[in-house]
Amino acid sequence: MRIGLRLSCTLLLAVAAPAPLAQEAYDLVIAGGFVVDGTGTPGYRADVAVAGERIVAVGLVDPSRARRVIDAGGLWVTPGFIDPHSHAAGGLASAELSHARPLLAQGITTVFVNPDGGGPVDLVAQRGQLLEHGLGVNVAQLVGHGSIRSTVIGRDDRAPTADELDRMRALAREAMEQGAFGLSSGLFYAPGSYAEIGEVVELGKVVARYGGVYTSHIRDESDYTIGLPAAIDEVIRVAREAGMRGSVTHIKALGPRVWGTAANVIAQIEQARAAGVEVFACQYPYTASATGLSAALLDRWIQEGDREQMFARLRDPEVRRRVRREMVENLDRRGGAERIQFRRHQADPSIEGRTLAAVAAERGQNPVETALALIEEGGPGIVSFNMTDADVELFMRQPWVMTCTDGGLVQMGSGVPHPRNYGTYPRKLRKYVIDDDVVGLSDAVRSMTYTPATLYRVADRGIIRVGAIADLAVIDPATVRDTATFTDPHQLSEGMVHVLVNGQLVIDGARFTGALPGQVLSQR
Repeated sequence: MRIGLRLSCTLLLAVAAPAPLAQEAYDLVIAGGFVVDGTGTPGYRADVAVAGERIVAVGLVDPSRARRVIDAGGLWVTPGFIDPHSHAAGGLASAELSHARPLLAQGITTVFVNPDGGGPVDLVAQRGQLLEHGLGVNVAQLVGHGSIRSTVIGRDDRAPTADELDRMRALAREAMEQGAFGLSSGLFYAPGSYAEIGEVVELGKVVARYGGVYTSHIRDESDYTIGLPAAIDEVIRVAREAGMRGSVTHIKALGPRVWGTAANVIAQIEQARAAGVEVFACQYPYTASATGLSAALLDRWIQEGDREQMFARLRDPEVRRRVRREMVENLDRRGGAERIQFRRHQADPSIEGRTLAAVAAERGQNPVETALALIEEGGPGIVSFNMTDADVELFMRQPWVMTCTDGGLVQMGSGVPHPRNYGTYPRKLRKYVIDDDVVGLSDAVRSMTYTPATLYRVADRGIIRVGAIADLAVIDPATVRDTATFTDPHQLSEGMVHVLVNGQLVIDGARFTGALPGQVLSQR
């Protein structure tokens, strides 16, 4: 019996054993690089071998078995960066920007789209649009609470009826079955701001059954309404009551009234994590944010309904006086008119790149009157210089804080967008790792790779190990840097020598190859 059993096992092993590898077993070997594998452990010198779309060896690899060998001596080899909060979906769906070069030049290989409660509810249709022209990067979809709410009850400032809430649950369920990775909200913005947090919890319970994540542009990053601590508590509550992972998007202490409170926010999240609630956050490495002028300066009650309804209210003198008073307060929250820079305004492109203070002085008006006039002209986008270096750096040091762009893809030369569109990841490596030593290299890379992969449960990405997908970046530490500035943002970052997406070179020798190997990922 024992002899027969041994014989059977031997035969089984013989049948199951793979055939001997051919002499040329690897498509590519990245040889002799300093591997920073994404886990946060110290880097090490090793070769990385790729076959097809997978990493098949890490360590000492025989270069004679490779179709091509890249000498990575003196270079960093990292997982491709995962952006957990991206507004790039519209650009990626276009023929002009599907190549994603501003993202690839940062080492980004995967983006999560439809943040802040926005994006379409029909994710199948969006998937088709994203794939129509090919993709330079991988895309993962979220479904927006604000979009679901708008579909069911429009922009009304009220709670949903029981029937409406059931319809909202059904839309959330449908999106998850279409492959969404989670639910995003933008409770700072209308119409998401009209929702009580219990409504979001109910949608979160649906999403949680599919293993999805809740990620939120919180209701208040300053003291606009409920205040920063209470807004953080809303994310914690959704994560706890729905039984899901939660993330505070682009975490910050916005404006002079809350500067210096980062330590309190960190303690608040640490307490929740210690109690077993999985709470994360993402952050872009800048002291300026970006939003719309209306979102920054108008209270939400005036924004109920469509723009025509809002403008009709503003024609009432008493309403207009109230709005001006509120705008004075909101401008103060942002640190004043000199801290507001216009990034795009279709009605008057001449103001792009200039501050509200400068435009108001030129027009001979006070800043609030100028801002209200610009909103009535169409509402420009703004960059808002509203954070401190100390708060940014303290948040950055936390192991549960990911790196994100909160940026989109725009045509080169179009407006004066936030430089994070072009420079986020190389900026963090150059300024905060190499120059200022705020965070270590392994921790920074983890925040860009394995931590977002862990949050979203993205299988086999964000890490260098055998069997993982070959999304990789080969980076020159001597040259990696952001070149985009607040006044001249349309400049690609430097230092990405080679970038692979799904095993294919999209940057080779610091040049774009034109390959479009990106996929629309699905959680299901």
